[in-house]
Amino acid sequence: MIERNIDDGILTLRLAHKKASALDIELLEVLLRELTETNDAVRAVVLTGTGSIFCAGVDLIRLTQEGAPYVQRFLPLLSHTLRALFTFPKPIVAATNGHAIAGGCILVLGCDVRLMAEGKGRIGVTELLVGVPFPSAALETVRFAVPRDKLQQLVYSGLTLEPAEACASGFVDEVVAPADLLPRAQTIARQLAEVPPEAYRLTKQYLRADALARMDASEDNDAAALAVWSSPQTHARIREYMARTVKR
Repeated sequence: MIERNIDDGILTLRLAHKKASALDIELLEVLLRELTETNDAVRAVVLTGTGSIFCAGVDLIRLTQEGAPYVQRFLPLLSHTLRALFTFPKPIVAATNGHAIAGGCILVLGCDVRLMAEGKGRIGVTELLVGVPFPSAALETVRFAVPRDKLQQLVYSGLTLEPAEACASGFVDEVVAPADLLPRAQTIARQLAEVPPEAYRLTKQYLRADALARMDASEDNDAAALAVWSSPQTHARIREYMARTVKR
């Protein structure tokens, strides 16, 4: 589900869940555990994926099949995991090996440094195209990471961008050759790990404090979002969206 390797204090986590590492309860539980149970041996983290896909976002098939009871468990867990990623106290580098869509894109945006491999992989926040609102942890992550002049366009349009466009728009910081992606990410992780841990933690906390405060103040918004995600009407729209994308 998640392959892990640690070398010289750099923990590499590789999403390897079924075909597309789509986010479901089980994957989120494992990722959350990795983010919250690291010990002092871990100095920094690299987050990457498998093959041509980093993460395809929420497992919409399972969500619509299992309905509201599943959503009531899944969505709070998604928010909790995204918040844990956003507040992770140590350096974390995204090595985006391919497609990073919707929730997959938000995982990338939650990292401190974001790399993407050259190629045909696409990245973007497609939530509104699917027909679901952003939980606050997701939207605040996007708001923090994406340049203000690009933010509304990318959120409202749901555009997915190839690597060079993604770098120009602020989804990622750097585009590298596929063979160099993981070594480059690990090099950056080692460089950041040289910063004294408490200095890094406090600086990251200060930088993200406003976004975190908005996450923590959004209980009402998250309750409204959960109601929308749980509704049969939303699930019908999601099925229509999936049918359209399959036909393309």
